[in-house]
Amino acid sequence: MPIRVLLVDDHSIVREGLKSILEGLGDVAVVGEATDGRSAVERVEELRPDVIIMDISMPGLNGIEATQLISKHCPSARVIILSMHHTNEHIFRAMQAGARAYILKEAVGSCIITSLRTVMRGKIFFGEGVVEPQKSNSGSKGVPKSPFDSLSRREREIMQFVAEGNSNLTIAELCNISPKSVETYRSRMMIKLGVDNVPSLVLYALQHGVISL
Repeated sequence: MPIRVLLVDDHSIVREGLKSILEGLGDVAVVGEATDGRSAVERVEELRPDVIIMDISMPGLNGIEATQLISKHCPSARVIILSMHHTNEHIFRAMQAGARAYILKEAVGSCIITSLRTVMRGKIFFGEGVVEPQKSNSGSKGVPKSPFDSLSRREREIMQFVAEGNSNLTIAELCNISPKSVETYRSRMMIKLGVDNVPSLVLYALQHGVISL
């Protein structure tokens, strides 16, 4: 049976390029596409792909948050992160969320096929230009703790919506909670991060790969 792949990226040209490369292999079938993390989670539950090739910076729900949900609800699916971000923090958070490979968009041509074959064998893969997160003295891989680590999943979700310019009312509708709850999450999240205005929050979100320009 062919390897079933789901492509997740908010840029159609990236998805088209990946589809062209993968379908030329003969034993790979691109069974679906998604343009954001939320729809990716839904498509995984619907299609049950073997591999998901996932961007990090996407609207609504970013790739790291989506990877965490997919790993929890469909642990047999293997997530390959394909991103422009190559900081230790991005790599660490992606692998911590359950990704099985991390490759850079600039090296996709030489790495995508190798990463696909590697994760299908049950192994971890880091592409060209990606440095595996270093082990700490305790023996576990990690990066220095930051205020971002203290945020709950809902607070990270609210952070992304706020940084993308959504109003409290719009966020309430998207999250199916009350505007008052949004304000509570928003205030608590900003206090934890040590920011007191939206421009500072947007900058923080950009630095941590929650949103992209």
